[in-house]
Amino acid sequence: MQAFNQFAYNLLGPAGPMILIAGLGVLLLILAIPMFFLSRSNPMDRLDMSSGRHKVDAETRAVLREKQKNQKLNKYAQFLEPQDAKELSDVRLKLLQAGYRTKDAVQIYYFAQFALGLGGLLIGLAYFFLILDPSTASTQQTVMYTLGPGAAGYMFPKYWITSRVQKRQEEIEGGFPDSLDMMLVCVEAGQSMDQAIVRVSNELRASYPSLADEFELVSYEMKAGKDKSAVLNDMGERCGVQDVMSFVTVLNQSQSFGTPISDALRVYAAEMRDKRVMRAEEKANKLPTKMTLTTMMLTVPPLLIILVGPSVVGISDLGSIGSTMGQ
Repeated sequence: MQAFNQFAYNLLGPAGPMILIAGLGVLLLILAIPMFFLSRSNPMDRLDMSSGRHKVDAETRAVLREKQKNQKLNKYAQFLEPQDAKELSDVRLKLLQAGYRTKDAVQIYYFAQFALGLGGLLIGLAYFFLILDPSTASTQQTVMYTLGPGAAGYMFPKYWITSRVQKRQEEIEGGFPDSLDMMLVCVEAGQSMDQAIVRVSNELRASYPSLADEFELVSYEMKAGKDKSAVLNDMGERCGVQDVMSFVTVLNQSQSFGTPISDALRVYAAEMRDKRVMRAEEKANKLPTKMTLTTMMLTVPPLLIILVGPSVVGISDLGSIGSTMGQ
């Protein structure tokens, strides 16, 4: 061990042992990557090469291929999914709120973290060994240039999902009052709640696609025979917006007590309009405070230069004249 440490120290400097161990770990990861992509032959290929005893139509073939599309990820699901049920549920809910509803979204999320982290680590090591001089780099620089890109690549999917959730929630929050007004018009025109939801989803597609997708999914689940209360509660969880959750509570209570849905929609739509106006006024009132610091940074320094600059120049000229007369 001492001979290894001495060899690494002579080759790469004080951080040589750590660099060699990290490089060995990266090499083992690279050698292990092909194992994730080794799989058995596609059964559909064997059907294509058969003598024709089993005829499969185009629709069935497409369904089977879709099931085997992400077979490699499903094969290693235990490595690409958290084993804790609560953590898995939280990650799946986060991806649903971001708009990723596919079955293998969790696996793709963790695989993206693994792939980007490993890619960033390789880029950092390549930059450190090929462009910089490892012998003159300090321990802080070694850690920053080798592990920094890997950590950034590993955290990028989490940042992307968080920003996507925030953007989607803002879009739903902005378009929800308009959807309630449309739904109220449809219900008062004689349409049922299911028909009103379908019509609203079609009308909101151009301006608020995320909210339209949620209403469309609700209509599909209702057509499939799922309980309406459960469907609405699932919508509230997927959106993650307090206004939608309150709307779900209002509809469930209206259905439980037998009150007209149009009355509940009318009252709640008016509240949502008032709330949207108050949010706009809140942003407008915050704007002067946010602009104060920027205005001072961009206005005060030029003003000081204009006012104080001539005096400073005059004082410096008087100082130079006085020194000349003194000589």
